Amino acid sequence: MRVLHTSDWHLGRAFHRVNLLGAQAEFIGHLVATVREREVDAVVVSGDVYDRAVPPLAAIELFDTALHRLADLGVPTVMISGNHDSARRLGVGAGLIGRAGIHLRTEPSAAGTPVVLRDAHGDVAFYGLPYLEPALVKDEFGVDKAGHEAVLGAAMDRVRADLATRARGTRSVVLAHAFVTGGQASDSERDITVGGVAAVPAGVFDGVDYVALGHLHGCQTITERVRYSGSPLAYSFSEADHRKSMWLIDLDADGSLTAERVDCPVPRPLARISGALDDLLADPELTRHEDAWIEATLTDPVRPADPMARLTERFPHTLSLVFAPERAPDDPQVSYARRLAGRSDQQIAQDFVAHVRGAGPDEHEATVLREAFDAVRADDAVREVAR
Repeated sequence: MRVLHTSDWHLGRAFHRVNLLGAQAEFIGHLVATVREREVDAVVVSGDVYDRAVPPLAAIELFDTALHRLADLGVPTVMISGNHDSARRLGVGAGLIGRAGIHLRTEPSAAGTPVVLRDAHGDVAFYGLPYLEPALVKDEFGVDKAGHEAVLGAAMDRVRADLATRARGTRSVVLAHAFVTGGQASDSERDITVGGVAAVPAGVFDGVDYVALGHLHGCQTITERVRYSGSPLAYSFSEADHRKSMWLIDLDADGSLTAERVDCPVPRPLARISGALDDLLADPELTRHEDAWIEATLTDPVRPADPMARLTERFPHTLSLVFAPERAPDDPQVSYARRLAGRSDQQIAQDFVAHVRGAGPDEHEATVLREAFDAVRADDAVREVAR
């Protein structure tokens, strides 16, 4: 069976105020063409179809177009909700849409109920595990501790239990939306840290033939059977070096597989350039970036006059301007934002306690802070769904 694995469409998202809806529509066209030309048997979309719980109308219309085009191909599609989606909204009409071969899996309770497809060698069971917010689903899965590994492990126990009841030789594919240990993050993913832990071990998914992951925006291989497709478009300058693609997976009769990357259309390349303004404007090596979307970091000791206007004369698609003069890290003029770069909310809060009190939080206090951040994020998720 030939499976096309994609994820993290983030329909409705902009890139530094640039509307990406046209580029997203081009990707949908590319996806449909790939399914047709490469004779794909099933499409899997591993979450974050939309960029937010209540997407703009134009994004909903594009999703509707995508559903119709996929249904017209007669090729089954399995989709799950991600942490950016409203599972309840995405799942509206799932039963009816399923009759057209588009299978939306947004309910945690259905983790052990697969979409079963058949090829010349027998059945292939597709299990959809939507994004599982631990605080909201721990009761559903009967786990004591609200953590990603616990709830995903319980969901996979249901998958393995169902798979054990099926005919010998039944192959299996799991769709999941999670941060798996070994994956490389970028700046455009929403933090899903719970209890100070974001990642789960790949071993959670043992026992199935292929795991189609979503959440991380870079295409990557965790193990031969556990892979991220990544997002089809770049959504931050941290993805400037990404090669955006989908996975074309051929699942053989015995469950062995081969994987091929299928490149996605690039609306415009990304480039990060850094240096003094005059150097950036004169450097011949940067000619290749003149048509790219640019993030420019200026290292001049004093902020130059009209830097954006001067930059756009040479780089008309400059979208982000960062002023970062070369100074020692302990220089009092180093900006607050630069001092906080790369630090989690938990670390920032603990540093604040240390600054005010003269000593950082003890183990109990650190736990209280961590639980507070977890509760706020879980409450945000509930409010987002309820809007």
